[in-house]
This record gives sequence, structure tokens and C-alpha cells, in this order.
Amino acid sequence: MKRNLIFLAMSLASFPALAKDGRAIVDFFSNPYQWGFLIAMLFLSLALYVVNKALNTIREISAPKAIEDPSVAAVEAATEEKPRSFMQILTDAKPIEKEADILLDHDYDGIHELDNSLPPWWLYGFYLSIVFAFIYMIRFHIMGGPSSEDEFNTAMAEGQAEVDAYLASAKDLIDENSVFLLTDAGRIASGKKIFDEKCVSCHLADGGGLVGPNLTDDYWLHGDGIKEVFSTIKYGVPSKGMIAWRVELNPGAMQEVASYVLSLRGTTPANPKSPEGILIEPAKEVQTPDTTESVDSTNISETATIQE
Repeated sequence: MKRNLIFLAMSLASFPALAKDGRAIVDFFSNPYQWGFLIAMLFLSLALYVVNKALNTIREISAPKAIEDPSVAAVEAATEEKPRSFMQILTDAKPIEKEADILLDHDYDGIHELDNSLPPWWLYGFYLSIVFAFIYMIRFHIMGGPSSEDEFNTAMAEGQAEVDAYLASAKDLIDENSVFLLTDAGRIASGKKIFDEKCVSCHLADGGGLVGPNLTDDYWLHGDGIKEVFSTIKYGVPSKGMIAWRVELNPGAMQEVASYVLSLRGTTPANPKSPEGILIEPAKEVQTPDTTESVDSTNISETATIQE
């Protein structure tokens, strides 16, 4: 019995390991699979207990007994009413002294058969499974309950929503493929601050260009889209002496600088450097016969990117 209790306790101790974020109790009561696991452990412990009791009973029967006076033993057996053990209540089995009452006429090479009743725990468990089967059929096949595939798709959709929400707030996870042009004034101002600290020595404070190219005109060496500018900042241009800023700046900071650089386009610097690169006209709003909606100039400029 002690070993069964130890086994059950160790099984229950595994639940915190299955829970997320240490919320073992909350996850346990909200997860039907863990309830099923607990019930399975209880039945397994019960089965181990039954097998252990049966083995002990066989051991007691097989052990040699002291020779007693049959008449005395019969009188004691008739006068002494033994209380039913837990095992007998659990299995509803007749005691050995009364096995003659349920002995069948079958005889297989000296082996007799007893007409024992089915164990109540097994019988009621079987009835319970039938009731559960009807409830399950009504719930999922008649009332249209969600199937396993539906539950999986719902869980995947919820998980994707959580991932999207996290990515939206985790600005440092972007790269040159997922970067987008910032319009928030606060982050543009943050990009200007980084530009003033890192970039003015080559491009001047107003973006007019010195060692580096003029950032205010329509001539571009590596493309005028946010992805191209971000990539140029990230990987640098070693052949022209521009370092790869990914060593010093995180992706969010590079996105802010790239967005600020694009905001300089069309401004008038004090002493602009001569144009370098290829002329790329800024995209304009396009009207179509079927709609009056404007086309995003950023997307147009990105598709028209020309590399040096």
C-alpha cells in the first residue's frame, strides 16, 4: 500500500513540470488532459494494489500451515464471523471458506472454476464509460461540438495572434525583409538623435553629404526604399568606408535611423554634395479610372529600387 501511495505521489509531482510559467494548479484544473492523466494514475495505482493483494493471498495459501485439529478449526470457523477486508469489498469476492458456494461444475483436468462476481470498481467503471460515450456522442456528433481538428486550428490561431502581438511590440526582431517605414514622431526623433551621434561625420547634420553621399536629393547608390536603406545601414559599404552598424545598433535603432534618413529627402541642406548614384524620382500618388485611392509611395519606390 505504501509503495502504491509513493507511486501516486510521484505521478502527481510531475504536474508542475507540465505546466507553463509555473501555474501548475491553474493549468491542472483548466486542462482536461491532465484530469485524464490523474484518473489514469488512480486506476493504475488501484490495479497495482489489487495485483499486490492477490499475490499476497496466493502466497498465504501456498505457505505451509501448522496441523490443527479439524473439529476445532471447524467450530472456530463457524462461530467466528470475520469482518470483510477492503480487498473483499473492492472485488466483491467470496472468502476462501465460502468458495464452495460459488464452485461451478466445470472440471478441467482437476482445475475448478469459481462463479465470482465482477469487481464493483470495474463494473461501475464500465457503466461510467458507457454514459461518457453517450455524452460524448451527443456533445460532439449531435450538438456540433468542436472536433480535434477545430480545437487544433483554434489553438494555432490563438498562438499566431500571440506571436503577432509579441512581434509588434518587439521592435528588435525585425530585419531587412520585415522592416517598414516608421511614421511615429517619437521614433523618428530617436533616429535623428542616433544620426547626429553616428552619421554626421560623413553625411553632415543636415544630410547634405561630406565623405558620404547627399541624402536629401533623388540620387541613390543603393536604393531609396526603407528595406534598402536599412540593409545599407546594417551591413555597411566597406568599399566606401562605411562600417556595418549592426555591430553597434540593434534592429530597432537601425529602423529609426533609416526612417529618419528617408525623411531628409527633399529638404534643402546648406552645402549639398554633388549627386552620386542613379536618379530615382520620388513616387507620386497614382489615380486609376476605377478608384481614387492613392498608391503607397513607399511601396512604389521599393519596387523601383536600383542598386549601384
